[in-house]
Amino acid sequence: MFFRVSIIGFLQALTVFSAATASSLVQRDSSCNTPDNRACWTDGFNITTDWEKEVPFTGRTVNYTLVLEQYDIIGPDGVLKHDAMLFNDWGDWVNVTIINKLLYNGTSIHWHGLQMEDNNINDGVGGVTECPIPPNATKSYLFLAEQYGTTWYHSHYSSQYGNGVLGAIVFNGPASANYDVDLGTFPINDWYYESTDQILAQVQAPGEHGGPTIPPPPDNILFNGTNVNPADITMGEYARVVLTPGLKYRLRLFNPSVNYAYTFSIVGHNFTVIATDLVPVNTTDPSTTVSSLFIAVGQRFDIIIQGKSEEEIASDPGNGNYWINATQPISGYCGNFYGKPAAILSYDYPDATDELPIIDGPVPEDLRCEDTTDFRPVVVRDVPPSEFSISPYNTLPVHLMRDMKQSKVFWTIDNVAINVSWEQPLLEYIREDSTSWPYSENVLEIPPESEWSFWLIENESKIPHPMHLHGHDFIIVGRSPAPDGPGPSDAMMPARHFDPVLDTSSLNFTNPARRDVTMLPGNGWLIVAFQNNNPGAWLFHCHIAWHVSMGLSVQFLERKNEIKEKMDLNSLVDNCNAWQSYIDTNPLYQPKSDSGV
Repeated sequence: MFFRVSIIGFLQALTVFSAATASSLVQRDSSCNTPDNRACWTDGFNITTDWEKEVPFTGRTVNYTLVLEQYDIIGPDGVLKHDAMLFNDWGDWVNVTIINKLLYNGTSIHWHGLQMEDNNINDGVGGVTECPIPPNATKSYLFLAEQYGTTWYHSHYSSQYGNGVLGAIVFNGPASANYDVDLGTFPINDWYYESTDQILAQVQAPGEHGGPTIPPPPDNILFNGTNVNPADITMGEYARVVLTPGLKYRLRLFNPSVNYAYTFSIVGHNFTVIATDLVPVNTTDPSTTVSSLFIAVGQRFDIIIQGKSEEEIASDPGNGNYWINATQPISGYCGNFYGKPAAILSYDYPDATDELPIIDGPVPEDLRCEDTTDFRPVVVRDVPPSEFSISPYNTLPVHLMRDMKQSKVFWTIDNVAINVSWEQPLLEYIREDSTSWPYSENVLEIPPESEWSFWLIENESKIPHPMHLHGHDFIIVGRSPAPDGPGPSDAMMPARHFDPVLDTSSLNFTNPARRDVTMLPGNGWLIVAFQNNNPGAWLFHCHIAWHVSMGLSVQFLERKNEIKEKMDLNSLVDNCNAWQSYIDTNPLYQPKSDSGV
C-alpha cells in the first residue's frame, strides 16, 4: 500500500497522480539573469546578496493544492513513487493547502531546508510544530521563499515519506557559474516494494546479538523516478538525460531516500558544484570541479555539466552514450543495494545512437559514507572562535539501546530516544506557557543570551548518520575523518572522541562549509554551529527514516520567550482539535508505534 501526492493543475506529476491546479506564475520582471551572467538576478540582487538580510520581494503569492491519497500501484520498474513539484521565484510567498484523503493516517508536511524565519509554525512536523492533519481534513502552510535553489518537501509523520509523500521544490535565483540550460531536478533514491511501515517494524526488532535488525536492501534505485527492474530488465526503463553538444547544463540533484546514500558520477564527464543544499558555493575554487560526489540522504547538489563537442564524442571509446552511476561505499553502512544502479546521459546530434552505453568507466573513490566539506559559500559566514567551547551541556552522544521490556531497539541522542506526542506538540506547551513537557520530548533549550550555538555530536556506533537541522543552515566547524581501511574493519574500531588538545587546531572558523545536512562519521565526532536568531522548536535528527523513527533526534528550543511574539500559536488549535476528535471517534485509527517524527 503506497501513498501518492497530487498537485492540482500546475506541473505534471511524476506518479499516476490525479488531476490537480495552482495559480499561474506571473512572469518575473525582465532580469539580468542570462546564460552569460547567471550571478545577476534583478536590480540590486545577485549571487553575493545575503538573503538573511534582504530578499527581493515579488509581491506575489503562489497557491498550490496537494492531495494525499492511498493506492496500490504498479511501480516504474514494473513492480511509481514520484513527486509533485513546487516551482517559484526567490521572494515569492508560497501558500500550500494539503488535503489528506488517506483512510487511517494523519500527515504533516515539512519543507526541507527552508529556514522559516520567525515562522516555526509552518515547519510541518507532527508532534513538534503542529498536530498531524487528520484524514478528510485540510491545512494550509504559508511561507516566504527567502532562499533560492533546490530542495524538497516530505511528510514528517513517522516513516511515511518513504511511501511516496514527497516532492521537489525549485526557487529560481542567481547562480555562481554560468550555464545555458536548466535541466531541472534529478532525484536518485531507494525504492522498496514493501511499505516503510512493514520495514520499520522489522528493523525495530532486536536482531542477532541483541543489536538492530539490518534493514533489507531496497528493491531498486530510481533515477528521476524510473529504472529497469534488476530482476527483469525488460520491465521499466532507464532514465535519460539528453544534452546538446557544446552547451552547459544545470542539473539539480537530490537524495530523497529513506536509507541509501551513494557516490554520483557520469562516465567521461567532470562537473562543477555550484550549490550545496540551499547554499551557493564559490566556483573560482578548482576543488568545486569533480568527477564524483557523495550524496547523503536529504542532501542536494546543483551541478554544471559541460557538454562535450561532437568531435569529443566521436573520439571517445564507446557509442556516445554514457552511464550515470550511483555507487555505494563498500562498507554497506550507508545502504546495501546489491547491484549497479544507473541512468544514461546521451547527446542529441546527427550521429547519435539510441543504444546502451558500453563503457563502464572507473569505479569512483570509495568515500566511506563521508561527504565533502571543502566547498566554500559565496556569502561569507565566519564563526567567532572566542565563543567556541565544549562542555557536557553541548555534547550529544549517539548510542544504540535495546529495551528488553518492549523488545525494541532504539537510537538515542543525548541519552534519550525522542518520543513526541502527536496530540500535544511542543509549540502547544509554549502556547500554554508551560514547561512541563515529558523528558522523552528530548528538548534542549538554547540559552537566550548566547549569539552562537555550538554542538559536538559523538557517535558511539560504527553506523554513520546524515544529520539534518531544521530552521538553520549549520556551519560545519569540524569532524573526525572517516576510518581508514576496508569497511568491515570499522566494527573493530573504538569510538573516537573529540580531544580539545589534539583536535581544536583542525577546526575551521573562517567561512566553513555551510548546509543543512552533513554526515556524522561512524565511531567519530562532528561539530556544527549556528546563530541563535530564529525563535522556534527545531528538530536536529538523523535523516535515515528508520533511525529517526527509532529515536535519533533532539528538539532545539530557540529563543523560547520570543516565539509567541513572532507567530500566532492560536492557529494551532483548530487542527489539534480536529486531530483529537479523529482519534477519539475513529476505531480504525492507527496509533503511533515509533518516535512520531
